[in-house]
Amino acid sequence: MASSLSQTVFSILLLLSLHQACAEMTHLHFYFHEILSGPNATVLTVVNPSNNTSLTFGKIVVVDDLLLEGLDENSKLIGRAQGLVGAVGKDGSLETLLNFVFTEGKYNGSTISIYGRVEIGVTIERPVVGGTGMFRMTTGYTLAKPVVFTATKVVNEFDVYLWHNEMKDN
Repeated sequence: MASSLSQTVFSILLLLSLHQACAEMTHLHFYFHEILSGPNATVLTVVNPSNNTSLTFGKIVVVDDLLLEGLDENSKLIGRAQGLVGAVGKDGSLETLLNFVFTEGKYNGSTISIYGRVEIGVTIERPVVGGTGMFRMTTGYTLAKPVVFTATKVVNEFDVYLWHNEMKDN
């Protein structure tokens, strides 16, 4: 029994090592534009607790943010960041579940899924937990650096590092 379990664990570790060794590394760089208010807002509050003593704790929003090539709001749209953001900490920290849906170029139709904690005003590191299309079976991480933070708009500069086997549909 122990020998069988050891062989299974060894086989899994070997497969994971081979996947990582054969994987291609891709670096993506873009700007994440979030519009907080106005007719083109990309954020919508779906839960806003009324019996809350803090400003944000318990709040849940959905997002459909813009992924642009550049910092300028007129830069080329390359995709959307769609998902949920929850205010999970009384310290103001957030939890994010995001899908980056690419709509242009080589990765058109592919997605990556990101999950993790956010503290406002600092560089944010979150894991990439999966993907679709060209990014099936991907792993990696993102670094998001705040570059614009106003009452109506947030812009983060994103660097995404992915390890994946380039997948093509048959």
